[in-house]
Amino acid sequence: MSEGPIRVERRGPVLEVTLDRPKANAIDLKTSRIMGEVFTDFRDDPDLRVAIVTGAGKKFFCPGWDLKAAADGDAVDGDYGVGGFGGLQELRGLNKPVIAAVNGICCGGGLELALSADIILAADHATFALPEIRSGTVADAASIKLPKRIPYHIAMEMLLTGRWLDAEEAARWGLVNRVLPGEGLMAAARALADELASGPPLVFAAIKEIVREAEDMKFQDALNRITRSQFATVETLYRSEDQKEGARAFAEKRDPVWKGQ
Repeated sequence: MSEGPIRVERRGPVLEVTLDRPKANAIDLKTSRIMGEVFTDFRDDPDLRVAIVTGAGKKFFCPGWDLKAAADGDAVDGDYGVGGFGGLQELRGLNKPVIAAVNGICCGGGLELALSADIILAADHATFALPEIRSGTVADAASIKLPKRIPYHIAMEMLLTGRWLDAEEAARWGLVNRVLPGEGLMAAARALADELASGPPLVFAAIKEIVREAEDMKFQDALNRITRSQFATVETLYRSEDQKEGARAFAEKRDPVWKGQ
């Protein structure tokens, strides 16, 4: 299905979201609002379990904010829509796995979009940078996220100098999970998505809520919230048929059949 600058395709329980704005897949306000609607629908659709976000073509994943649109009147503090810039980084309650398949240049807000995913796969020709420093602005979301994801000094070098990382260096610092030949990127992303889609959705939801909410909490405080039944997804899991099914399947030495109930 095509929806303006975004191509959306359902493959069973997997949703593929492709940025398709020639020449570079940059994101303007309209595109961001559409992406927010797409990812909100993904979040709320019980039949969808995993999403893949990628870019059209082989050169660009996404360079972030569309500076040409900004020159034509798009305000940098304008209405990005639900989910904030790119529809992902501020989307509340997104308790399903998201895979970023980075197929080329990934910089600025495009890197922030990738950082909003749970798993990042990169083509071997992909490159990464935060060049905002060179245009006199700040990579706000990346300034918050990146020093928590990779070594502090590498993150600060990227933020303060705008230098580029190739895919292998990005993998070495833990910025991406895996580097793949460009022609095999989407096949690998789809195989991983299918693996995740066959897994226990209620467990994934609990993992994502715990990780998200516990990020700025002390260990014991986060653990106390779990034991005191203060995470809704964990309580849903513990009272579910899926948890009983997991125990039965283990006892019967068979694969479980997850229903998300």
